[in-house]
Amino acid sequence: MLAALAAYQRGFAGRKAQICYAMKANSSLGVLQVFAQAGCGFDIVSGGELERVLAAGGDAARVIFSGVGKTRAEMRQALDAGIGCFNVESEAELEVLNEVALSAGKPARVSIRVNPNVDPKTHPYISTGLKGNKFGVAHERALGAYQRAAALPGLQVVGIDCHIGSQITEATPYLDAMDRVLDLVEAIEAAGIPIQHLDFGGGLGIDYNGETPPPADALWAQLLARLDARGFGQRQLMIEPGRSLVGNAGVCLSEVLYLKPGAEKNFCIIDAAMNDLPRPAMYQAFQQIVPLSPRVDVSAPTTWDVVGPVCESGDWIGRDRALAVQAGDLLAILSAGAYCMSMASNYNTRGRAAEVLVDGDHASVIRRRESAADQMRGENLLR
Repeated sequence: MLAALAAYQRGFAGRKAQICYAMKANSSLGVLQVFAQAGCGFDIVSGGELERVLAAGGDAARVIFSGVGKTRAEMRQALDAGIGCFNVESEAELEVLNEVALSAGKPARVSIRVNPNVDPKTHPYISTGLKGNKFGVAHERALGAYQRAAALPGLQVVGIDCHIGSQITEATPYLDAMDRVLDLVEAIEAAGIPIQHLDFGGGLGIDYNGETPPPADALWAQLLARLDARGFGQRQLMIEPGRSLVGNAGVCLSEVLYLKPGAEKNFCIIDAAMNDLPRPAMYQAFQQIVPLSPRVDVSAPTTWDVVGPVCESGDWIGRDRALAVQAGDLLAILSAGAYCMSMASNYNTRGRAAEVLVDGDHASVIRRRESAADQMRGENLLR
């Protein structure tokens, strides 16, 4: 995790930049603590995530609040905590945030998220910058939205924001989005509204199955060159990486329960399931699966569908994997650091896994294994 962060820090050396970890990727307190101690701010999308940041020792002033559906209560909570900025995602949200800020007697610092209609060339469920996506204000409406924001007494315009998607593996979409945002900044400032910071979101991909995204420092060398060429190189910059900081740092360890050969498919049934690793079921995502101790007593690998015990046909972890395994073997599902624990559930009353954070030869349990009693603690029988 720290090595991934260091690539961004190298890329921004000598620049005015704030790296805010997009904590939806993995919001465990131990993970947040590592990034807080490394100097990161945080990108949040709920009041609950704000509470986690504060519990982990994060600085509220270095928090950016994103998300399309902020409630009035969450807005007030964030204002009272003194967060750095709201990334506003609709014109209606501007009006509501203004009301909340006036009633709280605290001005809300805002950046408007602009939808640049740039294709990030990623899975449609994790694309966020096209016209058909629910995120942000349309590019052609952005100037009017900024003029309205500047006129509202409870708001203080401080920046502009753009985030086009996740698991992006090439630089071109970023460069295209940056050009469209900078065009807008020129128009907004020509209308008399100064923009203090430029926020280019996150979304840099990782290697799940041989993908070759640019290293973070190499990507930002290209983006900073474009900023310099257009005269914006000395502006305050904000970014919100998530997956690229934690994704390849995590593995899910699982035991082979049964091998079930069949006429059309062979099934390797493991004790991890879609409630632990939701990405394959949700996105048809690929994650490498490797035995912890490769077997030498099996003549050749067999092709298996690796599946979990949940009562759903969608409960699969990997399709058509060549594995030499037997019941009792341990498997590592790789690249599980992002969008696995944070999206895990208790479906089928399955307890969520323990989490262990490893630093060199030291290991710390940062989340204990969940029991059925933990799950039922907030429930009541009828009287």
